[in-house]
Amino acid sequence: MVAELSAALIVEIDRTAALIASQTNICILTGAGISAESGIPTFRDKQTGLWENYRAEDLATPEAFVRDPKLVWSWYQWRRQLVHDKAPNPAHLALAEWQQNTNQRLTLITQNVDDLHEQAGSQVTHLHGHLWRNRCHQCTASYQEPDADKQSQLFDDKLLTCLHCKGYIRPDIVWFGEALPVEAWQIAEKAAAGCEVFISIGTSSLVYPAAGLAQLAKQNGAKIIEINTDPTPNTVVDITLTAKAGEVLPLLVELLLK
Repeated sequence: MVAELSAALIVEIDRTAALIASQTNICILTGAGISAESGIPTFRDKQTGLWENYRAEDLATPEAFVRDPKLVWSWYQWRRQLVHDKAPNPAHLALAEWQQNTNQRLTLITQNVDDLHEQAGSQVTHLHGHLWRNRCHQCTASYQEPDADKQSQLFDDKLLTCLHCKGYIRPDIVWFGEALPVEAWQIAEKAAAGCEVFISIGTSSLVYPAAGLAQLAKQNGAKIIEINTDPTPNTVVDITLTAKAGEVLPLLVELLLK
């Protein structure tokens, strides 16, 4: 792993580890880039197959679901099919190892809706919901199909109805135009405001409100670290590690847990 990294990047990782090791409260925000390293398509990726004529932004809205619930539900069943066999990559595993073995207060927040952090063993707060959970669009009650698991749900695009109000069942995901979950956002805000180091991994830090977390951390005196293959023009960032998270984090965490 180390041999594959440039000397300049290794120096920056050493500097980053020294900074993080001297602090107590760490807040980490992960985005689509970390899941992309496990083969999960991002929203920016072009749709494929039957969905190539649709834009994700036009399907992931409450208006789209009201207009054509079968279309939106079918798309999410297809997305579940795409990701069901994906596994945590070295970045997910490194974060889990760090969280499980550190004396620091480490809060992990994600914009992703997959469960790769959980599969790796992390405790994580989801800002945008959970791909593998369902709820009623009308009364918001959570929905668990009797005796159902991921495998049995993958290809079935039959609409489900709520046991309480007979409304249509939808994925428990935050769509465009919807508010973030109150409790999750409160956890994220508190962690960002109280941290000494804020680490942004695989996210552009340009999409609000999550993008505001780094600014909130900075306003409260935190150092901001970005790990991304395509760094964003963000003036609040103190250290940028331009590389894949799966290449950087294993070495960074190894240094931190020495």
